[in-house]
Amino acid sequence: MAKKNKSRTSDNTIATNRIARHDYFIEDELEVGMVLEGWEVKSLRAKNLQLKESYVQVKNGELSIIGAHIAPLNTASTHIKPDATRTRKLLAHRREIDRLMGMVDRKGFTLVALSAYWIRGRAKLKLGLAKGKKYHDKRATEKDRDWKLDKARIMKKA
Repeated sequence: MAKKNKSRTSDNTIATNRIARHDYFIEDELEVGMVLEGWEVKSLRAKNLQLKESYVQVKNGELSIIGAHIAPLNTASTHIKPDATRTRKLLAHRREIDRLMGMVDRKGFTLVALSAYWIRGRAKLKLGLAKGKKYHDKRATEKDRDWKLDKARIMKKA
């Protein structure tokens, strides 16, 4: 009997943090790996991840994500007690960590988790080196977005 072809979807996204782009100016992006437990991997495959209130901290030369919520599955292993918001270690090269530490310490940037996705069976996290927006910056961004939509509508009618 012939093998069934796996449906290859191009959507490898697990979760995105849409509020991050609203609240911050993203200056630079970096892809890092995550250290996960088995039940967490199963939950990520089911897309049970929330990055909304998470942030990244550099401590003792290591990156870690705090506040990311991975909801455990009901079918996960019964011999462990899953902690949904535990601090998870992030994997990056030493040079990248040192550069991020310098930007966070000296220039007042913050590290924000932007999105999580799969690459070749490994869970990756996209970090953003960000500066906070003020209220008037958020209003200006919203005004620009609305103008682009109006302009597209006008051009479509003409």
